[in-house]
Amino acid sequence: MERKAKVELFEQIRREYEFGDGTVLGIARKLGVHRRMVRQALASAAPPERQQWERKRPIMAPLMPFIDAVLEADRNAPRKQRHTAHRIWQRIVTEQPERKVSEVTIRQYVRERKRELGWSVRATCVPQSYAPGQEGQVDWYEAWAELNGERIKLQVFAIRSMASGAAFHRAYHRATQQAFLEAHEHAFQYFAGVFRILRYDNLKAAVKKILRGFRREETVRFIAFRSHWRFQSEFCTPEEPHEKGGIEGEAGYFRRNHWVPVPKAREPRGS
Repeated sequence: MERKAKVELFEQIRREYEFGDGTVLGIARKLGVHRRMVRQALASAAPPERQQWERKRPIMAPLMPFIDAVLEADRNAPRKQRHTAHRIWQRIVTEQPERKVSEVTIRQYVRERKRELGWSVRATCVPQSYAPGQEGQVDWYEAWAELNGERIKLQVFAIRSMASGAAFHRAYHRATQQAFLEAHEHAFQYFAGVFRILRYDNLKAAVKKILRGFRREETVRFIAFRSHWRFQSEFCTPEEPHEKGGIEGEAGYFRRNHWVPVPKAREPRGS
């Protein structure tokens, strides 16, 4: 029962006692309520607040400090490299194997905590169908890593097969044209072939100038590279990332699952 309706019922009970039947049992029978509620209404015009019982969580209780610490650490992590509930569950399985807990339980708790922290994340996906080897989507994205104890922003090249969903990622210090073309060759080797079509954002390594409509003035080096490997290139409309939603989603998935927590590595000096 809503609080407003309960207040009105209490008023009716008090009036009935004052000007009507005048007995607890008589009012309870007339209004169809319990005698306890009649006594509550006679004691106070304001209904008592509903008591909230704190639910015991014997399975989650030992894990709550760990999850809270992870979410608190995520406040200082790059926004796109924060833990998902699935990633937290994976870490619990790996780091605390003695704790037997389902992923659903972790998801429920993380959802509650993120709501309390004011975080809200939703993803919408549109299924599509592609023939094998038909199309790959290419992009760069940023990710952070600790190299030799120093946190550094890296540029990560990624290419995703739109047929199988398989993807290739390779990190560089800078997103240069040389790194761009070199990463393509490593990707072709990884996929054991070349896609018929590669879809890009308007990357400076490939596009010199955006012309009207879908026309682009491409860089000479990229044209020669494309001619050598015999693939077609297509470019998205500026500021329309949904046109290459496959690689956009892949970058987010890979960042959340493989760049979380922020990875640490040693890099040879002078590299």
